[in-house]
Amino acid sequence: MQAHAKSYLAAGFRIDCVRANGERSTCTPDFIVRGTAGGVWIVETRGREELDLPQKMARLKQSCADAGAAGTAEGGPRCGFVHAGQKSFDLQEPQSFAGLVTSFRDYPQAP
Repeated sequence: MQAHAKSYLAAGFRIDCVRANGERSTCTPDFIVRGTAGGVWIVETRGREELDLPQKMARLKQSCADAGAAGTAEGGPRCGFVHAGQKSFDLQEPQSFAGLVTSFRDYPQAP
């Protein structure tokens, strides 16, 4: 990892998504990470499992694919994401970002 930042509402980085009940919503990912290979990772963490999680992860996957395609077409970085749930985090206890990415395979998308 070269750099990371905590995302928050005032930064304005949101991803449109649809909830499990069909309502429109937005998701503000928790962290943005620049990897050593030049890719950008979106990191989503959760202390509890949500009903909307599969929909959010599908939308995040699509957003990363779109951003990655646009970025690489213009010589920019690739985009990927990882979801780190609390239960899995407690069991795995990764010691590095690379460990986090390889440990959490439920919703991974490498850049």
